[in-house]
Amino acid sequence: MNSGVFKRILAAAIGLPALSGAAWAGGSDDLGCSKATLQGAYAFSVLSVASATGPGVVVGLGTFDGKGGFTQIDYPGDAQDGLSMTPPLTAFRTGQTGTYTVNPNCTGFQEINLGGGVGVVENAFVISNGGHSIDAVVAGFTRGGTAVPDQALVHFSKVASEQND
Repeated sequence: MNSGVFKRILAAAIGLPALSGAAWAGGSDDLGCSKATLQGAYAFSVLSVASATGPGVVVGLGTFDGKGGFTQIDYPGDAQDGLSMTPPLTAFRTGQTGTYTVNPNCTGFQEINLGGGVGVVENAFVISNGGHSIDAVVAGFTRGGTAVPDQALVHFSKVASEQND
């Protein structure tokens, strides 16, 4: 084989993957996500590792409307005001509403008014699995207008009955 042809083939073999990687990286700012990516009911869990009230857990059901609106119900574990409340909490808390934004790169923010003087939480999140999963961290928590320290991980999973949407 001609040495010049071999060198051109070798250069192409090395350059094409690098070019396709560069092209992919350049396109990563737009992965096709929008508010409409999040629509329907999602089960969620929260693991708070450090907060003003100590570590805690919460489970709930949140509904994204596909337009930037959000509602949820939740139930906090005992350390987060569940059974230790007076009177003890015997049902899921309701009336929690909020908003969300989604960037084309599948990142976003969510703000939820937890109602009943509990506070307002802001989550920073990343969408995965075509909108069927969301992973978030608490980016801010305020109670009565005062910032409250909180480190928490939140995971959302699309409810099974809606998996084919």
